[in-house]
Amino acid sequence: MPEGTPVDRHWVLVLKNGRMVIEWGEGHFQDVLEGEFIQCRESDISHAITDKELTQLERSGKVSHYDRQRVYFIRLPEHPSPPME
Repeated sequence: MPEGTPVDRHWVLVLKNGRMVIEWGEGHFQDVLEGEFIQCRESDISHAITDKELTQLERSGKVSHYDRQRVYFIRLPEHPSPPME
């Protein structure tokens, strides 16, 4: 079993500005290099991540493994949750 947080590959995208992100739904995205959570619109998306781009992430230590279905991210920060009242 590969190390890291598995993410369905179809949620890993590249924005028009070149940022590689994970789409978490409702306009919420996470930059996979910086871990920063950002808001985007559908019109900001360029394309689904390619094998070449995933290989770059693998070489940089951000991804441990990928295949046709999943990408395994290493040390992926969790989305901050609002405090419970």
